[in-house]
Amino acid sequence: MIAWETSLLDWEDRIVAGKSMVPAPPLFPDVAADAMDVFSALRMVDADGSPLMGEACLPWVKELVATLFGSYDPERKRRLITHYFLMVSKKNGKSMMAAGVMLTALILNTRASGEFIILAPTKEAADNAYKPIRDMILADEELDARFQDQQHIKTVTDRLNGATLKVVAADSATVTGKKAIGVFIDELHEFGKSSSAASMLTEATGGITSRPEGFVFYCTTQSSERPAGVFKDKLEYARKVRDGEVIDRRFLPVIYEFPEHMIASRAYESLSNAYITNPNWNVSVDAEVIAQKIQEAEEAGEHALCDIRAKHLNIEIGLNLRTDRWAGADFWQQQAIEAFGLEDLMARCEVATVGIDGGGLDDMLGLTVIGREKETRRWMWWSHAWAHEIALDRRKEIAPRLLDFKKDGDLTIVKQPGHDVQALADIICQLNDANLLPEEKAIGVDPAGIGDIIDELTSEDRGIKIEQIIAVRQGYTLNGAIKTTERKLAGGEIVHAGSAMMAWCVGNARVEDKGNAILITKQASGKAKIDPLMAGFSAVTLMLLSPAASGKKYQLFFA
Repeated sequence: MIAWETSLLDWEDRIVAGKSMVPAPPLFPDVAADAMDVFSALRMVDADGSPLMGEACLPWVKELVATLFGSYDPERKRRLITHYFLMVSKKNGKSMMAAGVMLTALILNTRASGEFIILAPTKEAADNAYKPIRDMILADEELDARFQDQQHIKTVTDRLNGATLKVVAADSATVTGKKAIGVFIDELHEFGKSSSAASMLTEATGGITSRPEGFVFYCTTQSSERPAGVFKDKLEYARKVRDGEVIDRRFLPVIYEFPEHMIASRAYESLSNAYITNPNWNVSVDAEVIAQKIQEAEEAGEHALCDIRAKHLNIEIGLNLRTDRWAGADFWQQQAIEAFGLEDLMARCEVATVGIDGGGLDDMLGLTVIGREKETRRWMWWSHAWAHEIALDRRKEIAPRLLDFKKDGDLTIVKQPGHDVQALADIICQLNDANLLPEEKAIGVDPAGIGDIIDELTSEDRGIKIEQIIAVRQGYTLNGAIKTTERKLAGGEIVHAGSAMMAWCVGNARVEDKGNAILITKQASGKAKIDPLMAGFSAVTLMLLSPAASGKKYQLFFA
C-alpha cells in the first residue's frame, strides 16, 4: 500500500529557503519518467532559441508535472491524486505549463474519443492558451502528423483515437455535457468574479467521476481584489490542506505566497524577497522589469501598488485602498477583535444605538449596532445585511461576494420583499426588550427608506416608540460621525468582529472633499456597496449624543 501526504506543514521555512513546494513525490516513478520524457521533448517556440521544455523548465515545474502524471496507478488504471492547485505570481510560465501538461496528457491518452479541456476566463485568455499548444505541435513533425489543428475552434484532435484537446472560454454552454478526462482551469481568480462560476466548474469537471484516470488542475495568481466566489473557496481549501487542517490525499496544493510573519512585517516590500512567490525569478520573471513596475506604481498611488503586489508578489488584498479612500479604512482591520455576535455585544454593553440604510430590491439593507461597553466604554460595532434574490441577478458583478457573506453569516438572502424588514425589526426589538436602546433617538434611519421600517417597528406587536426613531440625513449631516469614527478607529476606541462583509464595505467607501467637510456617498462609491457602513455612521451619530439606556433621563439633542 502506497502512503503519501499532500500537506506541507513546514512550507514557511521551505519557501523562504527556496526548497520544493510539492508535498508528494511521484507515487509511480516509472509512469512519471515516461510522462516526463514526453513533456520534456515539447518545444517552447515563443521562448528565446525555442528550447525544449526539459531544457527550459526549472525543477519546481518538473517536480509538479512528474507528481501529476506519476500519481496514475497503471495496474488499477486509476489516478490517486486527482485535484491540483497551483498559485504562483504572474509571468512564471503558467500558460506554457498548461500547454505542456495538457498536450502531454493527450499524447499519453489511450481512451478513444477522450476529451481534455483548458478552461479560460475570457476569449482573449483562451486565444493565449491555445497558441503555445499549436506551436508545440507544428514544431514537431511526428506531432504534426498525428494531430489535426483546428485553430478556428481551438481544438486539437488525435487522428489515432479521436481524442481532443479543446481550449474554451468560460461559458456554461461550452462545458455542458462534457466528459473530460483532464481539465486545466486557468486564471481561477477571474472565475471568482462570476456568480455562475461554481456551477460552471462543477459541470466542466464532472466528467472525472466516470473517468478514474481523470484530473483537475486549478492554476491562478492572486486576485487584485479581495478573493471572492469559487476562487476564495478553492484558495481557502488549498491552504487548509497544505496546513494539515483538512486531510485530503486526493488534493495537492502548491501555493507560492509569503509566510504570515513576512506579511505582518511588510518584508514583501523588499525586492530581495520577491523570489519567494516567483520561482522563475530572473528566468521568465525579470527583476529589473518588476522593479520598474513597482516604481511606477508607487508614483501612481496605493491602488496601483496593491495591484502590482497582488499580481507579481501574490499579496492578498485586504481593503481596496485607493487614493480617494476613507481615512478610517487604514485602521479598520487592526481593530478587529475575536469574533463576537449580537448576543455578546448585548451582554457586554450598557447602551446601544442602531443605524439602518439601504433596502432597494437590487440593494443591500444594512443594519449596524453600536454598543458602549460597560467597563471600557469603547464602542463595539456589529453589522448585518439583507439582500433580495433579485439582487444576485441584477448585480452579477458583486453576486459572488454576496454569496460569500451569506456563508459567513453576515448577510441574509430573502425571497420576498418585507422579510428583510421583519428580520431587522426582530433584532431591534431584541435590543429594546433588553433595555439597551435609549427612550429617544435610538434608531437612525436613512430618510429614503424610512416608510416600511417605521410601519414595522411601530406596529402594535413591536412596541417601538416613534420617539426612538429619527431620520439621519446623508451628506453633510454625517460629517461629524465620519470623522469621529476615523479618530476612534485610529485610537483603538472602536472594535468590530472582523466581518469580511464590513471590510469590503469599508474598502468600497469613497471620499469627496467639500470645503471643510468630507462626504461619503453611494454615488461616489459606484456599484460597490457601502450600506452597512452608512448604517454605522447613523448609529455613531446617535451614540455621540451620549445616550443612556431605556428608563434613564438624558438631555435631548437633534441629529
